[in-house]
Amino acid sequence: MSDKVVAIVTGASRGAGRGIAVALGSHGCTVYVTGRTENPGEYPVPGTIYETAAAVTAAGGKGIAVRCDHADDAQVHALFDQVRRDEGRVDILVNNAFASHSALGMPGGFWEKPLELVDMLDVGLRSGYVASWLAAPIMAGQRSGLIIFTSGSGGVHYAFGPAYGAQKAGSDKLAADMAVDLRGHDVAVLSIWMGLLMTERVRMIIVSDPVKYGTLEDGAETPELTGHVIWALHRDPDVMAMSGETVIGAEMAVKYGIQDAGGRQPLSRRDTHGVAPRVQYAVKVERPGSKS
Repeated sequence: MSDKVVAIVTGASRGAGRGIAVALGSHGCTVYVTGRTENPGEYPVPGTIYETAAAVTAAGGKGIAVRCDHADDAQVHALFDQVRRDEGRVDILVNNAFASHSALGMPGGFWEKPLELVDMLDVGLRSGYVASWLAAPIMAGQRSGLIIFTSGSGGVHYAFGPAYGAQKAGSDKLAADMAVDLRGHDVAVLSIWMGLLMTERVRMIIVSDPVKYGTLEDGAETPELTGHVIWALHRDPDVMAMSGETVIGAEMAVKYGIQDAGGRQPLSRRDTHGVAPRVQYAVKVERPGSKS
């Protein structure tokens, strides 16, 4: 394995993606930071790809900002062409781009909310498939690599409606089935359930009503925690044994001896919500024309 570790983190202008990118930077990674926000003020929540890339570099890595709309396959192709040309490899792909919408938490049935909520099945699910489709031949060729889908427990319980739940459940399933196809190439694929993240958006919610939302911070994870877990998975010589699984980030932090900021150990959704990832059964249907 090369000493240089090249990572791509999609949807990293802010939120989970930013935290993951900065954490990987702290471990010396070269991190390609993708997203659409280039200038402050373009989006209601603070954060740009350039600010994240600078934070990656400040943390000890090398941050490279690439403006990329993950709804546009041509732009995603161009991203991977750039990384292949400039780096010659991809070691870690984090599929984190997600078409969030301000109406996600609105009350009411799914039909009473904007139809645009279904866009998260495009940027959030399809986008992860496309990026993985482009990363897979690079990783298979180098016979190493880690593909991560950021996900959440909403894939097994009701959270913000059917589009949100389908995106989370779909990400877990993409990881499971991609792992089957990539197992013989020493490329691991996992989906990671993140907990409530102390992102810029959540901080804005707390500030808006500290009495009502102040307790959110007590059980939240920093976005960086998932990045440190991803690094530990990348460094684990036995990671292939877990390939295809949906893991809970808080539990992986305990497994690898990782503490969150301030020495905190966030609780698992298994403990707080009584839920666990779905089991993926090892049943493989023969392809037409294949020999049994």
